[in-house]
Amino acid sequence: MDLELEGRTAIVTGGTKGIGLAISRALAAEGVRVVAAARTAPTESGEAITPVAVDLSTPDGGTELVRRATAELGEIDILVNNLGGVRSSVAHSERFADIDDAAWQRTIELNLFSAVRVTRAALPSLIRRRGVIVNISSIGARFAHPPVEYGAAKAALNNVSKALAEELGPDGVRVVTVSPGPTRTRNWEDPDGMGGDLAREAGTDLATFLAELPDRMGITTGRLTDPAETAALVAFLASPRAGNITGTDYLVDGGVLKTV
Repeated sequence: MDLELEGRTAIVTGGTKGIGLAISRALAAEGVRVVAAARTAPTESGEAITPVAVDLSTPDGGTELVRRATAELGEIDILVNNLGGVRSSVAHSERFADIDDAAWQRTIELNLFSAVRVTRAALPSLIRRRGVIVNISSIGARFAHPPVEYGAAKAALNNVSKALAEELGPDGVRVVTVSPGPTRTRNWEDPDGMGGDLAREAGTDLATFLAELPDRMGITTGRLTDPAETAALVAFLASPRAGNITGTDYLVDGGVLKTV
């Protein structure tokens, strides 16, 4: 299927690894020129993907990113707010009272405020281009599961997305969220990531923990999601083929969430 994205432009935050890198590649494969933003300069770039090093956890990071992206690409058609993540040393057994203000602030800055700031800076361009905003959320927004402050930040992102879809609809701008479940990225597969933390808490090695994870979490498909699967959905939602889809949240979780 031709997604009719040839010649369009996009910003992908956190766009140089994991799900973000898969999204950058998927859009580029459809003919989109992509600025892939990350805190550190990545090694991968190409004719269609321009890496930009910027710290989006700072108050001025979003404005700086959009300034550099528009200088490189011109007006922006697609914004994918993918940047996010959990803090280190996450444990199932942790207690709410043990999470201090600093942890809450870091998580909210990374998972909510970064998207708010980049979106605010990109809005004039997106409105002129009648563009699309895709916010990468998480099943944590609906799944009461540690880390609690991460789920709270993603739930807030979902709420902001819905409100923006209503506000910007008359301007021709669509807003959707995509909520992945456990995905084969460094977050789960790196011994120093969340998967490693949870494996150590469970008293097992990471390979065994990941093999048992689908049963532990009730993943209906019996496996973790591949980043390319989420990226394919994002590319579709960003395209004119999804032109009447807005204000909705799409799960890519293998069936973890059982509610209707």
